[in-house]
Amino acid sequence: QLQLVESGGDLVQTGGSLRLSCSASGFSLDTYSIAWFRQVPGKEREGVACICAVASSTSFANFVKRRFLISRDKAKNTVYLQMNDLEPEDTAVYYCAAVSSGSLICRLSEGDYAYWGQGTQITVSS
Repeated sequence: QLQLVESGGDLVQTGGSLRLSCSASGFSLDTYSIAWFRQVPGKEREGVACICAVASSTSFANFVKRRFLISRDKAKNTVYLQMNDLEPEDTAVYYCAAVSSGSLICRLSEGDYAYWGQGTQITVSS
């Protein structure tokens, strides 16, 4: 069974940094596009960043404003979301998602992704 596990969520002050990890068991992430989404209670889940399996090209939501980086470590079968200059508005549960894809472009669209983790909470205090 394909499983994704997020880790790295924490409580951090405004302006701080966190690194989220998305690890996989049961399959290699090498051929999967991986995305990070986030959700606040009462609001729809929104895409944050994604990285393609092919050429590791990336896409980011506009609100990221160059604060976040997404990368993959093939040896560790893990995708990371480095989050810098965090703001209270970044408080949410963050999910990673995966889809097997040979595309050069990844999209921040929920419906594109077949596998989801359980989420990790990030709280940014003001």
